Amino acid sequence: MIQGNIQGVRASLLEELEKLYDAEFGREEFLPGRLLNLLARFTQQMNREIMVYLTREGGVLEVAVGSIVSVGLPQRHLRRNWERLSGIRCIHTHPGGDARLSQVDEQALRLLRFDAMCAVGVADGLVTGISAAFLGDVEYGALSIITFGPVKPGRVPQRQWMREIELADERVARAVKSLNLVEQAEKALLISVDSQESLDELAALASTAGAVVMDRALQSRQKPDSATYIGSGKAQELALSIQAQEIDLVIVDDELTGAQQRNLEKLLGARVIDRTALILDIFAGRAQSREGKLQVELAQMKYRLPRLMGLGSALSRLGGGIGTRGPGETRLEVDRRRVRKRIDDLTGELAELSKQRQMRRARRKKGEQVTVALVGYTNAGKSTLLNALSGAQVLTEDKLFATLDPVVRKIALPENRECLLVDTVGFIRKLPHQLVEAFQSTLEEALDADLLVVVSDASSPRYQEERDVVFQVLSQLGAAGKPVIEALNKADQMEWTGQLEPREGILISARTGMGLDRLRKAIADKVSALRKTIELVIPYDKGAALSLLHEKGQMLQQEYLPQGVRVQCQVDAALYQRVLSMVGREEAAPL
Repeated sequence: MIQGNIQGVRASLLEELEKLYDAEFGREEFLPGRLLNLLARFTQQMNREIMVYLTREGGVLEVAVGSIVSVGLPQRHLRRNWERLSGIRCIHTHPGGDARLSQVDEQALRLLRFDAMCAVGVADGLVTGISAAFLGDVEYGALSIITFGPVKPGRVPQRQWMREIELADERVARAVKSLNLVEQAEKALLISVDSQESLDELAALASTAGAVVMDRALQSRQKPDSATYIGSGKAQELALSIQAQEIDLVIVDDELTGAQQRNLEKLLGARVIDRTALILDIFAGRAQSREGKLQVELAQMKYRLPRLMGLGSALSRLGGGIGTRGPGETRLEVDRRRVRKRIDDLTGELAELSKQRQMRRARRKKGEQVTVALVGYTNAGKSTLLNALSGAQVLTEDKLFATLDPVVRKIALPENRECLLVDTVGFIRKLPHQLVEAFQSTLEEALDADLLVVVSDASSPRYQEERDVVFQVLSQLGAAGKPVIEALNKADQMEWTGQLEPREGILISARTGMGLDRLRKAIADKVSALRKTIELVIPYDKGAALSLLHEKGQMLQQEYLPQGVRVQCQVDAALYQRVLSMVGREEAAPL
């Protein structure tokens, strides 16, 4: 049976693909030519990644449609023991033609101890290149990765790469023996009652957190079961699969109540976390600045507080010992009190940091610096775009939430203009409300910006849905009325259909530089239209209008006249109209 994303694939094509299970290849060939041709043809016909697991004997263990992130690993024991390699090499295609291995590929190689990880680039039905990676010696306390290629088809060093498997096996055994090195990822089962798309995103989140997805379960329900989320019958069915696959962790696609989590753990016999806990864990590992770390801790504390009840019998007992007898506080009450106090402390610290951030923003406005914020779905390429436009070296990774802390860089625009570009945290479906509250000061960078550049991944099969989520979150944050430019990123990886949505969107590739000049020109045009210098006489009885200009505009000159205060300032169109309506007569004129 073919695993993975087979929805919409012709039955005849799947039947042909299933014949791979009966194929036998030579033990001396790393990537048999016959298999390579078949993978290229199937990839072209389906326009999806094809993944094959080969044994050292040349047999096909598993065939799947989709990437390692979106497909559960073979539902069998992958390894002999943790002291050697698994005896399986993973060969998969990249429909976009890029034959390079991704960080996810290397992570799976290291954590699952594959014999090798091989990527095949395919474009227009032809193989563009082939790369292979093997486990190397220990460096900085972890197994290194040795990469070969990309090489052209027909140039694969079959014997050399088979020999590399033997050498990698020896290196792993040596590392385990000398350093007692065991790198095991948590093996995860994903559960959702939402959709396949939501489950795919959960798999990407799990991979970002360092888990290896072994299996996935999608159950169609109108709403989650109030006691066990998926129902006791389905939970008992999954418990057998969890035991057979030795799964350590179950990740649920929605936020669970404390009771649902306890009941599921009891039925499944494995640790259970929900989507919110997973995202919080990713944020905890990604936060670099003091403010970012405080914001993550605050979100975690708010998440844990209502879940303290029933986390174990130890939390409901008295502290015990001399001085604790009598009515006293229970352990649960002590923990709640400590968590509440910590929440108050964190809120106070973040409020102070927020004041400092507001002062920096006020200085930028006083210095007449226009701020442009990059917003968009997580992993849409915002940091790569910031680097491309500014020449900065902000961390970029092919993982969700690579950027947590806002980064500000000055960029040059056409016609001798410039602006400040702000990279912000990415949005995601089902964004936990604890994170929205905790990261409010960070998200204020987007709220306070003069212009928003909404960056979308144009190559994503869920492009429209992700774009909708971004605008929904912006609306929730109160930034729906901001001027917007839409940048459709990763255009070099998308399938061109001749239609652009939205029509005014700008196709770009932050990685190759495609369309960046046009984007700079669009930003410059918007920036020039955002603010204009006006001269206005405000009567003394209209002091509220003067206060508003001081608060929202950029005051250039101010002079007291008999009839009122003459001001020269920079305002945007909305503020200009608002002041005119307050003054009651048109005494302003753009300079």
